[in-house]
Amino acid sequence: MLKHLSIKDFVIVDRVELDFMPGFTVLTGETGAGKSILIDALSLALGERGDASQIRQGCERAEINVTFDTSHLPSLRQWLDEHDLQGDPDSCLMRRVIETSGRSRNYLNGHAVTLQQLRTAGEYLVAIHSQHAHQALLQKDAQRELLDAFAGCTGLTRTVKEAYQHWQDCQQQRIALERRAAESHDKREQLEWQLQELTALNFTLPEWQTLQADHGRLSHVAALLAAADGGVEVLSDSEQAVLAQINSVNHQLQNLLEYDGALKTITDLLDAAQIQLQESVYELKHYRQRLDIDPQALHDVEQRLSAIHTAARKFRVNPEELPALLESITHQLAALGSNADIGHLLELEAAARGVYRQHAQELSSIRQQAAQELSGKVSAAMQTIAMAGGEFSVALNPVEQGNAHGLEQIEFQVAAHQGLPLRPLAKVASGGELSRISLALQVITSKVGVVPTLIFDEVDVGIGGKVAEIVGHLLKQLGRERQVLCITHLPQVAATGDQQWQVMKSAGQTEHQAVVSTIAVLNPQQRVEEVARMLGGVNITETTRQHAAEMLQQAAER
Repeated sequence: MLKHLSIKDFVIVDRVELDFMPGFTVLTGETGAGKSILIDALSLALGERGDASQIRQGCERAEINVTFDTSHLPSLRQWLDEHDLQGDPDSCLMRRVIETSGRSRNYLNGHAVTLQQLRTAGEYLVAIHSQHAHQALLQKDAQRELLDAFAGCTGLTRTVKEAYQHWQDCQQQRIALERRAAESHDKREQLEWQLQELTALNFTLPEWQTLQADHGRLSHVAALLAAADGGVEVLSDSEQAVLAQINSVNHQLQNLLEYDGALKTITDLLDAAQIQLQESVYELKHYRQRLDIDPQALHDVEQRLSAIHTAARKFRVNPEELPALLESITHQLAALGSNADIGHLLELEAAARGVYRQHAQELSSIRQQAAQELSGKVSAAMQTIAMAGGEFSVALNPVEQGNAHGLEQIEFQVAAHQGLPLRPLAKVASGGELSRISLALQVITSKVGVVPTLIFDEVDVGIGGKVAEIVGHLLKQLGRERQVLCITHLPQVAATGDQQWQVMKSAGQTEHQAVVSTIAVLNPQQRVEEVARMLGGVNITETTRQHAAEMLQQAAER
């Protein structure tokens, strides 16, 4: 339960200290007095985002402190223990500070926390129903969430969502694996024909070197024969053969050795040269005998070279890189291995789908029962809020394959008057009808929740007269089970409150002082004056006061 709220320098609030009571509390005041500022401040303390524009003019920071009684909230105390955020026993203190720099500081039981942690704790403590809740009620997601909250199966809905996501993950893994398997098959086929072609080519680097040498020799064999013949002719066969001339010179020098022994060195060199030249002649003659002009051999070599170059162009590599490419393709084929076991993933996918269907069917069963109960309760409430003969129904429209939210789509349907067919709420309800149905839904669903404090921010927009009085008593009945706060402009609702606060706005004493909003707890006589103001407007007569007192008296007796 909300026990205390302290607001300092927030929007047009200078400083406010409020102690809250159990039951049904109404907040009233002129339009623009700042009634919703209290809700905004409380929302900030509960983790809503804020900015420097919410700081009161001329101040350095805005500060909100909220104290809750948690003696009947073991789930919150457990959460605080798990996150090491304990404070005083049976109490929870939230604090929010916003500075002009835009920086925000958040505290929970004196511990610095994140906004998300504030929001999580706040979900255990307060539920705020805004004046635009009836617009949100037109959205399918909001309708589903409201039914699930009424059914008390929000935990199961999370389980269904997780099971669905797991099923989808398994399905995506299987699809991805099948795609990779198909790609692997195509890649394997490509590598296999490449391997086949390169293996059939049977090409090696030593062969490449030999082919180049053979091609050079065979394509120049005539020139090689001519050079060999010419060499033999010059060295030994012609009349002026080199060997004959060296032999003549050497013979003359040999005859003169007895006269000068220094010639011995020269004759020895000439002997060696003569021997080397003679060996060269023998080798040239032998080489000439081996040489053979063979056009077929040249053709064969050129054909082989052509095949190698063709393969190199096909695979876009240099000829000498073909052996390395063959080795690479062999390794790639080995790395591909065998096809993965898609069957195993199919089994996992089927099992995940089975788990999802099991949880989703359980959720459907709970929703079916809750839909019937909620339909009956809202239809009954409609009879008391100026929609006699009307009917409300929660339809569960099947979703063939299911989705993250279950096996059905939730749709609120309404027949505003007797004899009319049920149609989607978004298509048939007028603004006033929608606000009344929304309020009935909020009151009914709040009764089955566990949040101890409920705040209604002008949710009675669009109603009045007898309906407003009925709405007030609905909220008062709800206040017997929970702590209920309601901002209202309707005197019929205000009169039903267990206590009433008035929000007032006053200008500063000088033109430089900012407007200030204050909140006063009204005594019985002050309540009469405030309800009379709400009834009578500018000129409040004694008759209006009597009417206000009568309304308060009747509400108390009822």
